[in-house]
Amino acid sequence: MKKILIITLMVLCAFLLQSSVFSYLEFAGIIPNIMIILTASFGFMRGEKTGLLVGFFCGLLSDIFFGPVIGLYSLIYMYIGFLNGLFSRLFYPHDIKLPLVLISFSDLLYSFTCYFIFFVLRSRFAFEYYFLHIILPELFYTILVTLVLYPVILFINNRLDPKEVKGSDIDFV
Repeated sequence: MKKILIITLMVLCAFLLQSSVFSYLEFAGIIPNIMIILTASFGFMRGEKTGLLVGFFCGLLSDIFFGPVIGLYSLIYMYIGFLNGLFSRLFYPHDIKLPLVLISFSDLLYSFTCYFIFFVLRSRFAFEYYFLHIILPELFYTILVTLVLYPVILFINNRLDPKEVKGSDIDFV
């Protein structure tokens, strides 16, 4: 019960950070995707099921407040959480390279999926513009924020299950 409560609070905090704090820290109209960072992190730290559930609730909050249809973002985030959960066997907390790569690919997958759903299906084919002005800046901003938030998420995850920790240090090299 404690784990569920803490993970729920983390999802709510990530949503509040993304929708309020980082909206004031936008850079050229771009904000980092904190919900992707949280969904991907819990996916590769705790496995497919947890990644899927965290992704569902992150997506549901996005659907309720920002989505045109309930369930669209939930589905995208669920897949991202599940796919990151497939890498839980390769995850070692002392190495930050895998989390950075997985979060980067998750953000790219999210951006390409949104591009396809919101633009291509409406016959808007300005991919170069979207890629250069939205996808890449968001990716770089998300990676920068990941370097700050990932150690916090890792610390909280290690506190949830101290006996499951494979290592204790984070290697930023």
